[in-house]
This record gives sequence, C-alpha cells and structure tokens, in this order.
Amino acid sequence: MKTLWVQRAWLPNPRSSAASSAPSGTWQADVLFTIDALGHWSNIEHGIARADAQTRGAEILDGTAIAPLVNAHSHAFQRAFAGFAERRESAEDDFWSWRDRMYRVALAISPEQLKAVAKHLYLECLRGGYTHVCEFHYVHHSPSGVPYEDRYAMSVALIEAANEVGIGLTLLPVVYERAGFDQPALRDDQRRFRANAQWVLDAQRELSRRYAGSHNLIFGAALHSLRAVTADSLTRIAREARGPIHIHVAEQRAEVEACLKATGLRPLEFLLAQLSAVSPAQFGLTIVHGTHSTVSEIEFIARNNWAIAICPTTEANLGDGVTDVSAWLNANVPMSIGSDSHVCRDWREELRLLEYGLRLTRERRNVLAAPERGIASTAERMYAAAIAGSAQPAGLASWGFQVGARADLLLIDRCDPALFNVPTEHFLDAIVFSSPARPFELVMVAGEWIVSPMQRKD
Repeated sequence: MKTLWVQRAWLPNPRSSAASSAPSGTWQADVLFTIDALGHWSNIEHGIARADAQTRGAEILDGTAIAPLVNAHSHAFQRAFAGFAERRESAEDDFWSWRDRMYRVALAISPEQLKAVAKHLYLECLRGGYTHVCEFHYVHHSPSGVPYEDRYAMSVALIEAANEVGIGLTLLPVVYERAGFDQPALRDDQRRFRANAQWVLDAQRELSRRYAGSHNLIFGAALHSLRAVTADSLTRIAREARGPIHIHVAEQRAEVEACLKATGLRPLEFLLAQLSAVSPAQFGLTIVHGTHSTVSEIEFIARNNWAIAICPTTEANLGDGVTDVSAWLNANVPMSIGSDSHVCRDWREELRLLEYGLRLTRERRNVLAAPERGIASTAERMYAAAIAGSAQPAGLASWGFQVGARADLLLIDRCDPALFNVPTEHFLDAIVFSSPARPFELVMVAGEWIVSPMQRKD
C-alpha cells in the first residue's frame, strides 16, 4: 500500500454516478489517497491534516490534484503530419484533399518510425493531461500492401512505444475493406489498411496472447466507418470482438450524403439498422465524431448506453463542422475527448474549443453551463463529463478519483501564470479558459510517477 497527500483535489460528487444526474464534483482540502498493490485507488479521504498524513507515511505534495483524461481517439502516425497540411495550393481545400495528403504519410512510415513518432506523441499526451490513449490503428501492412513477416509489426510498435513511455493503451485494430459505399475494394493508396473482421479478431487473440499480463494494456476493435466496412464485418465484430468497439460516424456532411444516397438512411440510422439483430448489451460501442447527428439519433444512442468521442481541434482543423455538444450532454451520453490527428495534444485546449465553437455559432456565452442542473461553471460541466465518459471507450471499469479506478493523477503547476491569484472555486475555469497553460507538473499512472518530482527539478 502507498499513500499520497495533496493540499486540494477535485473529487466527484457521489450523485454523479446516478444516470439521471449530470456528472459534477467539488474541491476538497487535505486529501489522502491510498494506492493498492495493483496500482488502483483503494481509499480516498479528505479533511486529513498534513501532520496526520505524515504519521501514516504519506508522500506529501504541496499542490492541487485533478484526475487526467483518457485520450479516446488517436491515430499516432498522423503526429508526423501535424503542421504539414496548412497551405492551400488549389481552388478549395477540405477533409478529402487533406486525407489524400495524409495517405502519403501513411504509405511511407515504417514500424521503427511509427514507434519513434508514437513515443514522442505519448510523452506529449502525458504532459498535456492524458494518461491513457485509445489507438484507432489501421496502418497494418508494409508500404507495398503485403503483410510484414510479423503480421502485427505496426501494432507491436505502438504497444512498445506506450510501454516504454508509461502511458496506458487501448489498441483498436481497424477493419478496413473498401473505399466507399459503392466501391467493392480499397483504392491503391489505401493498400496498407486492408483488414477484414477475421484479420482483426486474429490480431486481438494473438496480441492478447503475446502481451498477457502486460501493464495497462487493453485490446478492443474498430470499424473504420460505414463506408469502409461490409455489413457482415460490422455485425461479426459486434458479436465476437472483445473489449470496446469504436467506429467513425457522421464526421463529414459528404459522408452523410453518400450514406443517404447508398442506403436511404442517415449514417447513425444505417448503423442502428445494421446492428438491429445484435443486442446493444453485448458490446460497448463508441461513436467517434458524430458531428452531423440529429437529436433523435442522439437520444437513441443514449438509450443504448453507447458513447461519443469528440475531437474538437481535429474537427476544426479539418473543417468538419461544430458538434451539438449540448444535445449529447443533455441526453447523458457518455462523452470523451480525443486528439485524433494530434494538431493538439492537451485536453484543456480541446475543452476550450468545444465551448468556443458553440459561442461563435450561437452568439452566446457559457453555452454548456447548466445552472438548472446545479452546474454554473462551463469548465466544470465539460471536465466532469469527460472524466465520467473516459472509462467506456478505453474498456475500463471505472476512471478518475474513485475507489477501484486506476491510480492516475495530475498535479497542477502552482507557478503557472494562467492560474496566478485564482481562487480555488474558479480553478477549473482558469485551467480551461485562461490560456496558454503550462504542462502539468507531475503525472501519475497506476500509482507510479511518469512525469516525476525528480524530472520536475531538472
């Protein structure tokens, strides 16, 4: 057993676990955390005097602690591309022209390069407040499209990068079978992505065997998108895959229009129709983006206990559109945050943009605050929702500062100018909206310092 004392911490309110209540929390002083031998919180108490904590042998931290987030959607290889697509040399530039340029990176990167890029990225994620990453991984094969001698060499590169850095990882090998609703095969520049349901299920089994007992590693599965997978693969993954399942849905208006033309249904309607024979209770599904979703679709997602992963800076960078976050939160759909293409690696910026997008389009302030639910702080509502929504996409039973969850913690840099002279009750507001902010001072994963006090002093 190990104990840790901090001057103050933001702890969830007990009522936050009720499905009918919006997640919320409150600042507590003199908080003592106890960590068990498996790296989980075994007890969390507040109001424990510093001297009492010292007599218990606690590590004393003079600072403020908050729980980190899960990065619910990542394409690690795209970190190598961040900053290289911000010029327009033709009449128009949109998601689809960006995608063609991104494919050139996907066609070139080797397992060794992917590992180096992922290590760099995962370190950035830790300093930006993420301690677990859901890797939506579809670059499977060699640049020629032929499998490597080790069929899972690219997956291994990601696993090794995460293990060496110390971040938690949910690996989601992706089914990718065709270039569009009306195209039976992939384009040539998609040749590295080729994988059907059997390939993904085999990858799950083999990698689970190789890394049995590996610390903080979870295996799930992903379907690239409705346009890229067959109905048979969709239902087979839903029935047979272990762990969390993710799928891109309704990110672009063009995708919605293509789905309507091919099927007569909007993407979420089509997804639900395809899965009608599969009980939602059989699997945990995370919808990635869901940018162009109707209120009725969102309410159906809520009734099935599925989740949403929103990626604000990537969606802005690609010109996807503004997600109706209010509708997702009001429906109590578990909401998580992803950095996706990694133009940003800090959840504070993601939450800020989430609110600012709504302010710009609705010409109002504090759109996501919910005083009618007892939450006047916009930052608190977003942060509390993201904490409450972090477990499901990662395939974890729980997350945050609650007994049984993995002992992950962020210590805020008390010398950060963005927080100068800010009273405790406004700390979350300042963390999100008083930018730019410094990296977090200390980062703990599973009870171990990853960004440590020693590193802090260097």
